[in-house]
Amino acid sequence: MGRITIADIARHAGVSTAAVSYALNGRPGVSDTTREQVLAIAAELGWAPSSAARSLSGAYTETVGLVLARAPETLGFESFYMQFVAGIESVLSERDFGLLLQVAPDIDAELRTYRKWRAARRVDGVVMVDPRVPDPRLDLLLAPDALPAVVVGDPSLSGGLTSVYTDDATAMASCVEYLAGLGHTVVGHVTGTPEFGHTHIREEAFTREAAARSVTAEVRHADYTPDAGAAATRDLLSHGGVTAIVYDNDAMALAGLGAAHEAGVRVPEDVSLVAWDDSPVCRAAYPQLTALSHDVASYGAHVARRLFERMAGEPPASYRDSTPQLRVRGSTAPPALSLIHI
Repeated sequence: MGRITIADIARHAGVSTAAVSYALNGRPGVSDTTREQVLAIAAELGWAPSSAARSLSGAYTETVGLVLARAPETLGFESFYMQFVAGIESVLSERDFGLLLQVAPDIDAELRTYRKWRAARRVDGVVMVDPRVPDPRLDLLLAPDALPAVVVGDPSLSGGLTSVYTDDATAMASCVEYLAGLGHTVVGHVTGTPEFGHTHIREEAFTREAAARSVTAEVRHADYTPDAGAAATRDLLSHGGVTAIVYDNDAMALAGLGAAHEAGVRVPEDVSLVAWDDSPVCRAAYPQLTALSHDVASYGAHVARRLFERMAGEPPASYRDSTPQLRVRGSTAPPALSLIHI
């Protein structure tokens, strides 16, 4: 079959070519129902705008896309994405571009969104977050007609697409080194979502550095939510012996701090706690949370700049943004001589 045209889409949808044009270009003149129907059929048929049409209409839609395949309720307490999006917007606004942000329930919905955006020319490029192992999005974004994309994650997870990343392995190793230096010999790690690639990177670095320093590693898999962080903390403390815990985000660390207080376990006298990302809540807590800190807004801005390079035709490459640095505060100390068991 030759190139799919708007006439083909109109025939399948049972509407006029004018209606198809309005729907594909995001213009008024059709109902929301018709627009969704046209976009779905265009994606199903594999329609893509011709290079000539793009040239005539001006190459850019002046919009980039970001899909968050997360449960909407989790985004309310996940400060990382608020700071990250603010960083992206700071660069987009300088160039009069907009951000099309969509929350999707799962990866399949995210894939459908990419196909719809590509078919309808809704965005000029996309930011892909939370790379998985393996990740079905990579094949779509590596296709010859794919939208320009930047992966937020380690190069090993990007499939050859441009990636911008933080050196989580080095950061985690420095954290374990610090805790071992304080005298902790049994350390817990409350991880993020298991299928995320950076979860694997952090966990591997944690267990590797712990083994190198003769520290017993106790890993509990969680999902970045406060409830999961609190549950993992209670589990680690109930087994006894754990005198320090590292969390993969600050929301879980804050919940862990609360769980320790509820159990009568003193922080940092009986257990030391370390957060990741270092949002303002780490400094608002009591005691203030030691954290692996990096500038998340700057990270988002870096990603946006690299996406503009890709949209301009620059070849894919990998860029390290930073290595999170340990900010020592009141939640860490040498272990007490006698441990509390709950």
